[in-house]
This record gives sequence, structure tokens and C-alpha cells, in this order.
Amino acid sequence: MNDKNAARDTGVLKLNRSGEGNARLPERRQNLTERIYLQLKQSIFDFQLLPGDRFTESEIADLVAASRTPVREALTRLQREGFVEVSFRSGWQVRPFDFEQYEQLYDVRIVLEMAAIKKLCEMEQPPNLDTLKAVWLVDPADRLEDGPTVCALDERFHEQLVEATGNAEMARIHHDVTERLRIVRRIDFTKQPRIEATYLEHGRILRSIIQRRAEEAQLMLKTHIEESKAEVRKITLHTIFEARQNQNNSQPPTPASG
Repeated sequence: MNDKNAARDTGVLKLNRSGEGNARLPERRQNLTERIYLQLKQSIFDFQLLPGDRFTESEIADLVAASRTPVREALTRLQREGFVEVSFRSGWQVRPFDFEQYEQLYDVRIVLEMAAIKKLCEMEQPPNLDTLKAVWLVDPADRLEDGPTVCALDERFHEQLVEATGNAEMARIHHDVTERLRIVRRIDFTKQPRIEATYLEHGRILRSIIQRRAEEAQLMLKTHIEESKAEVRKITLHTIFEARQNQNNSQPPTPASG
């Protein structure tokens, strides 16, 4: 199978053939680059583009109705974030999952968030955690059940804890780690028991912080993240396997007419 056919077996073609009809309208390059970047990134997150899939800049440019320059800029941004890699001879590739790296990033999260909890519990003026309380300290009947929604709220819970310390540099580093882990963390919210556990654990952590029980909150947070890390590793490979099987079993999409 040549590179062109290989690219057609990925989700990029499907994703962009079904895109908005105004893709060819003039756009400023910055906006065009951003659109392509977000489109490709979402395709990777949705496992339409799978780890190891290869493609060229020309193929992507054709699919998104753009020149190679904004495509290259979008891919370079994804490369900096660790989602794709480039080879002089074989073009671009979705970066294979590196679970050792992900586990290191989880460990960084633990260090940053435990430091944040200690600072929050020691602040002379108690931090404003009203937004978090409104989301996580709710009656069980009012809890959300949609996985992607709870995933986004979970991400913000941890980011807002760090942001509440007022340390902008710590928040920036934590946000970067969060971004790099998002592709695997979102898989943790495909199972209902994990959603329920997230509400329970976040509520307990939040109450301990409010009551200034730093060591208790730190221990619960560390356990919370460690459990998520273990669960993600267990189900990610299975998810990729299923996506690859679906990709192989699907028929090549019919080219758009006109």
C-alpha cells in the first residue's frame, strides 16, 4: 500500500470530507493554521488518526483545502506538543504512545498538585473555591453523567486548584502537563464507575482543603491520580486495538462529488 492509500485508511479523510462546506473560503493564514491544527488534534484525540498512522503534508493540504504552509505550521505545533513526529524520508506520523513518558507526566502532576494543596491550606486568606464547590459538592441526583463533560470538568478541577495558589508559573507548567496527558486521560471517563468515583474523590479532597487538613488532602489526591494512571494504562491499549479493527473493517469513503 502506498502512502496515498495509507492516508486514505486513516480518519483524516473521513473527518475533513464531512467538514463544513466553506473550507475553501479565504481565511487569514493564522486562522487557517489554527483550524487545521484543531482539526488534526481532534482527529488524534478521537482515535480517527491512530498512533503510528503516516501521512504527508500534501495529502493533508488536499484534504483540508489549504496550501502546504499552514499545514506545516499546524503539524509543527502538534510536533512541539508531542502528538506527531516527522521523518525526512517517510513524512509525518502520529506519535506512538509512550506509557513511560505518560507515567512521568502523572508523577509531575502529583508533585505540583500536592504542593498546591499545601499552599492552599496554609494561605492566610482562604482561597476562593466557590466554583469548585458548585460543581463537585452537589447532591448525587445533580451529578452529570456525560463522560466528555465530566472529563473536561475533572481537568479544570485540578487546574483550578493550582491556579488558586496564585502562582502563575506553577499553573503554566501544570497546564502544559495537563495538555500532554489529555489524550489518555479522556479515556478514563468512558466507564460510569470512574465518573462516580471522580465525584466522590474530588468532593473529599475539596472538603479536606476547605478544612485545612493538608496531609489528608494530599494523600487522597495522590491516591486519586495514581488510580487514574493505572486505569488509563489498562484501557488505552484496548481502545486503540478496537479503533484499529474498526478502521481496517471500514470501507474506503466515497470521494466528495463536484
